[in-house]
Amino acid sequence: MIVLSGSVLSAAEQAYLDGLSQRFGLILTEQAEGWHLAWQSQALVLRHTDLPKQSDIVVDFASGSASYRRQHGGGMGEAIAKAVGLNKKRDLTLIDATAGLGRDAFVLACLGARVTLVERNPLVAALLADGLRRAGEQPDLSDWLPERMQLHFASAQQALTELDAVEVVYLDPMFPERQKSALVKKEMRAFHQVVGEDPDADVLLPAALALASKRVVVKRPAYAPPLAGTKPSHEVKGKNNRFDVYVKAAI
Repeated sequence: MIVLSGSVLSAAEQAYLDGLSQRFGLILTEQAEGWHLAWQSQALVLRHTDLPKQSDIVVDFASGSASYRRQHGGGMGEAIAKAVGLNKKRDLTLIDATAGLGRDAFVLACLGARVTLVERNPLVAALLADGLRRAGEQPDLSDWLPERMQLHFASAQQALTELDAVEVVYLDPMFPERQKSALVKKEMRAFHQVVGEDPDADVLLPAALALASKRVVVKRPAYAPPLAGTKPSHEVKGKNNRFDVYVKAAI
């Protein structure tokens, strides 16, 4: 649901939110309970009625950590760029089949990839759509971001059977949290509550391998076994995780 309590909407805002509601199967309401979307300062945010200390979750590609990473990092030397193959070819076509908040997809798009973001949860998909809208209005992003980042609202399983073939499929399925909550950022703990785990994660690998022409890359916690128990061609290690790379053909 999208909560509009206390909001006075312009005609353009009303039309925009009506469109989002229809696209993602949401409802506009003035009452909220539990996790919900709210229209706040011209942006959609995700919040919980009973967690006032939980900061709003928002997709913001134009500022904050995403902008800093784009301007001061996020280069070809990053583990994710090497794993995907952007150090060899900049304009790779890629499906991020488990897009989440879109942070990895944005890094890859900044480096030249053309990314289709797949998200199954309607609340998160609406957040992504709104984040892409606002980013596309920024002068330093508007000339390239709309062409490099497209959103596809569907389950990963469905998307991997209905989308056109690409060079790379990227998977970052939800993994069960460790028992020590300090090991998981507060925002990610909240995100886990909204989207849950990915019990079908293992079946995504063969579908991804069938669709990708060059490789499949799976992001995993450093302590986690490989997806579906299938050993990758090689690994690229990051600071707190690793990328399992399943090579089908050279890039």
